[in-house]
Amino acid sequence: MIVQDQTDVSKFLEDPASHGRDAATVAAITTHISVIFLVGPRVFKLKRAVRLPYVDFSTPARRLDACRRELDLNRRTAPMLYVDVRRITREADGRLAFDGQGELVDAVVEMVRFDENTLFDRMASEGRLTPVLLTRLARTIARFHSDAAISHHGGGAAGIASVLEGNERALAATDVFDAGTIASLTSGLRAFLRRHEALLDARGRAGKVRRCHGDLHLRNICLVDGTPTLFDCLEFDEAIATVDVLYDLAFLLMDLWHHGRAADANLVFNRYLDECDETDGLSLMPFFMAIRATVRAHVAATQLEQAPDSHRPALVSEARAYAALALRLLAPAPVRLVAIGGLSGTGKSTVAAAIASAIGPAPGARVLASDRIRKRLHGVRAEVRLPSEAYEPEVSERVYAALMQEARAVLGAGHAVVADAVFDRRAARERIEHVARDAQVPFMGVWLHARPDTLFGRVDARRGDPSDATVDVVRAQLQHQDVPADWRRIATDRGIAATVSKVREAIGTA
Repeated sequence: MIVQDQTDVSKFLEDPASHGRDAATVAAITTHISVIFLVGPRVFKLKRAVRLPYVDFSTPARRLDACRRELDLNRRTAPMLYVDVRRITREADGRLAFDGQGELVDAVVEMVRFDENTLFDRMASEGRLTPVLLTRLARTIARFHSDAAISHHGGGAAGIASVLEGNERALAATDVFDAGTIASLTSGLRAFLRRHEALLDARGRAGKVRRCHGDLHLRNICLVDGTPTLFDCLEFDEAIATVDVLYDLAFLLMDLWHHGRAADANLVFNRYLDECDETDGLSLMPFFMAIRATVRAHVAATQLEQAPDSHRPALVSEARAYAALALRLLAPAPVRLVAIGGLSGTGKSTVAAAIASAIGPAPGARVLASDRIRKRLHGVRAEVRLPSEAYEPEVSERVYAALMQEARAVLGAGHAVVADAVFDRRAARERIEHVARDAQVPFMGVWLHARPDTLFGRVDARRGDPSDATVDVVRAQLQHQDVPADWRRIATDRGIAATVSKVREAIGTA
């Protein structure tokens, strides 16, 4: 609800003369709680004078305080974008001015303008989010979470219960959703909370609740000098933004699902877990993503109050789509273990990444790749090439042992696994099958194969890949391979797309 007239402030900010740029044009973009004024190379962000269930910008002093918090908090991740807070005052002659001596009327955050074509929601819609960019993004978020201030107050089961209560009030206050949808969402989320209260509290005690971004969706990420940059964090409510790190990540993953990019969400999820040991919290991911989708559903519904008639049908559709996504995320999904084996060059890692999003609970299976585990055990990035001694039999034994141990932990946390390794020895295959048997989950082994010339060509063409295999390595594998008789054999000579289709059909995710 708008509680104060900001017409004079808007006119002041829309006037190029106010910015000392007489020749400049000013463009304005309105959101549900802000107005963004684009002025040449600068941006001025005004808080709208709203009082909503989740935010109160009803007075100039509140808006000034929010601007100051926004500046300080966003400089954690985007210091190059956030310039200053500017007070807007009414001077003795009645005119408005920046940082004058008169009465405080309003405040804005001054920012550096960036290329809007690098906003991640736009890039997602246009199919421009590459695995390299998404990997960099996941590592950026992991570093941010590692450095974020730990909170031993709030969060945990009580914090999530408060979010659910807010969601329920907001859903009930709108006529966008039918009673059945609201009841299903409310009961499903409440049931999930009851099952996981102890885990939520344990993660809080373990330092997993931190002062996070709080609003980590695709439109709040951009590229600055080619680097994924988080901006526009939630500044107006410390409790809402002081959350489990996986709940913070879940907003991004849910948004990727909403954009039809489930495979991208799974890639970010896996690269984040490569950096941070969050295995104990994996069973919470569908729950966290469903809460985030529910929040977006009622926010879109709330925007109807201020939207022109021409925008209302789109907002109704968006709100209902988020609610439907939340219900899908809450639906049970079976936990299973799928092993993808084959010689170097058969496309194991590509296939594993392509199928993982459709296996197990959201956002899909944890992919445990021997190549990445080997690099981690040597303390280097996955793209760094290792010396030949890193592939001695005793080292490979440690790699497989780590893979088995991590698979047990992920399955034990109630999440699915795709194991990606050569598996050209009977003992390794039996061990991964035993992991599934011990966890009492279904297992399927897939063996990929291709003609030698195909393998040689693929391996020789690799650049910056986690695998260090060479043509000589493939020749050695061909001489000593032990082809499994009881795994599903799939040829990969016809290309990755055809292979992925066959594997999906074989494991029942077509």
